[in-house]
Amino acid sequence: MRLIERAILIMDALEKEYPQATCSLESKNALELLIATRLSAQCTDERVNKVTPKLFAKYKTFLDFATADFSDIEKLIYSCGFYKTKARNIIDMCQMLIENYDSVVPDTIEELIKLPGVGRKTANLVVGDIYGKPSIVVDTHCIRITNLLGLVSTKDPAKVETALRALLPSEKSGIFCHRLVWHGRAVCVARRPACARCCLAGWCDSALKAPMKHNKTLDKDCACL
Repeated sequence: MRLIERAILIMDALEKEYPQATCSLESKNALELLIATRLSAQCTDERVNKVTPKLFAKYKTFLDFATADFSDIEKLIYSCGFYKTKARNIIDMCQMLIENYDSVVPDTIEELIKLPGVGRKTANLVVGDIYGKPSIVVDTHCIRITNLLGLVSTKDPAKVETALRALLPSEKSGIFCHRLVWHGRAVCVARRPACARCCLAGWCDSALKAPMKHNKTLDKDCACL
């Protein structure tokens, strides 16, 4: 089977398993998604979603964030970790968006990664979820699961993105990455995968090589859902 055919089968299986998958970060517009994604670095989406309601209630516009008191932003996002760097990035990016982009979040990866603290993961998420453009959001779930499935053989995010762009239909690449996140949290959990109930087990070297080992984790994983 060619690799591209394998990728399509895997994508179809995930679509059947998670038809309603969406981005787990809660946001109402491009600015909120941009900031929420920046906060999610080295932090869980669940934690970010607990922090952003108060943050977005107090700061609503580009100008609000651009002129915000640094210490106040720090306090509001403290529990997300690396709060000093993230607070500075948020203020600086909003100042740059006002000065260089007329208070509009750019719709291209090339422009987005010019913003302070914005990498390709964040840029791909914004262009895909906000602007409906082809995107490949490479996070830890994407890297780990695509390696297990033999779709890629690297842990370098940029190389993973390039490899997946060559394999996936552009119109479905973004939602494919969201489904990988859902699958990584529900079934293919790092260090304790529930291979016995995995819709992708037939394509996964780890599941095929050690089915008995992973079957023993099934009851434990089910109890966590």
